[in-house]
Amino acid sequence: MEFVASVVIWTLSLYGLFEIIKNIIYISTYTKFKADGIYVIIAVKNQEERIEGFLRAILFKIIYGREEFLKNIIVADLKSEDKTKEIAKKLSKEYDCLKVLNWKECKEIIDDVDNT
Repeated sequence: MEFVASVVIWTLSLYGLFEIIKNIIYISTYTKFKADGIYVIIAVKNQEERIEGFLRAILFKIIYGREEFLKNIIVADLKSEDKTKEIAKKLSKEYDCLKVLNWKECKEIIDDVDNT
């Protein structure tokens, strides 16, 4: 009886390991979401006066190592009528970890991850 229980446990363990490896391969191969850290999505609309200071504060924490797991920031513009998106895009040219997208592009990334 112990032998049968051990075989069942080992079989389930190997199956679980196989599923984890399969999901990792799927995510890294078939989705647009390829990251080695945590993505933070910041939805903004008409924040021209505040966006640069806010983003620089977050970027400072990333660059100087206070947030070791935070690697990527996505600014999702919600059809701003001011220069919010332009300011964020200017900063994204200075910092590789900052991406500026519209909400539709951001939702596509989220949907790709959600479908895994």
